[in-house]
Amino acid sequence: MANLIVLPETGLADEPMQIKVTGLQPSQKVTIRLTLKDDKGQLFQSRAFYEADNAGEVSLDKTAALGGTYQGVYPMGLVWSLKPLKPFTRPMKKDVANCPFEYTVDLFESLSLGLSADPQPTLTKTCTRWHMAPGIQKIQIKEGRIRGTLFYPTGEGSYPGIIDLFGGGGGLAEYRASLLASHGFVVLALAYFAYSDLPQTFEKLHLEYFEEAVDLLLKHPKVSKPKVGVLGVSKGAEVALVLASYLPQVGATVSINGTCYVYGGTIYHEGKVLIKGTPYVQEKMVITADGFLKTAGFYEDSPASSIPVERAQGHILYITAEADQYFNSKHFAKVALSRMKKHGRNNGRMISYPGAGHQIEPPGFPFCWAASLRGHNIPLIAGGEMIPHCEAEESVWREIQLFFRQHLNLSSNL
Repeated sequence: MANLIVLPETGLADEPMQIKVTGLQPSQKVTIRLTLKDDKGQLFQSRAFYEADNAGEVSLDKTAALGGTYQGVYPMGLVWSLKPLKPFTRPMKKDVANCPFEYTVDLFESLSLGLSADPQPTLTKTCTRWHMAPGIQKIQIKEGRIRGTLFYPTGEGSYPGIIDLFGGGGGLAEYRASLLASHGFVVLALAYFAYSDLPQTFEKLHLEYFEEAVDLLLKHPKVSKPKVGVLGVSKGAEVALVLASYLPQVGATVSINGTCYVYGGTIYHEGKVLIKGTPYVQEKMVITADGFLKTAGFYEDSPASSIPVERAQGHILYITAEADQYFNSKHFAKVALSRMKKHGRNNGRMISYPGAGHQIEPPGFPFCWAASLRGHNIPLIAGGEMIPHCEAEESVWREIQLFFRQHLNLSSNL
């Protein structure tokens, strides 16, 4: 009799999912289907076909998928290859405290191709993945001008403090901050436009806003002193480099698929222009034959809008994806590193990932080659290939934690 094992039944979102089937006939072909329901009730589904070994077992950590939404031996292949039932949507994770990702694992004791209605599965198991561990405190921040959410562990002592910035979609994203806090950091998920009473665009950004956020974080009793870190992706990576360049309280910065110039808006300080942004070259937008939007042409080198990264007193880690289709993030990192080297600075380094696309998330999210973005009615191409991209996400997640612990660990209990 077949037995379906899914472990752990409950865990963190970045924890590997172990799927195993026992009690099959030797060489029996089976189908395993995975379904994810996100916060909005949207469904994502994957399936793959396997052949049992001589002991009648299928184990995703050693059994190759023969076909389906992925092929080969990849323990997280079913998660990586989840496809939205509504095209070009990504899983939404808004409520990190009360609503986990819910997965359903179905076993069919034959090939079930999904080309028509599936039969009833032989066995079904469920599991949940949380983006916030038990014991993590979540505090909504509306203090002065600051809008965001603070996450921190409740253990004894202090922890490295990080400001977490997302990109051009705006609003407030909490899931990366809550997951980092679950691994021993104090993290402020910081909104900076298109949220609450903040401006709706990033046309004008004021350094004082971010400085106030840094000071707020440093005053928290759980934050180790004297420096904080900044983590940013896309537009948020651009802002993170500005903070690294102008705020001495920033001791470590991770720029994920960012630029080295200010685009689309201007940075102000004390009412004066700090860095005048360069407009997007919108006439170089490309709509592909398949009807997707490519934005790489928006971003031409703009020395007049350079971020003076040579001013940074802390360490900077540039993480770049070589198949990034939003813009050439590896090129921008090289320009920034060259600028630092020219000024005799050696506090920056780059890690580059072949085959990875723009949308680098924490582990546990499915691969997304193209998706809809706020303000656009055409799906934007993020780029990448599923296997190298998802492997890169796991590597990036380890690297950023190691980097922040290394450079913000002066007085913490880690």
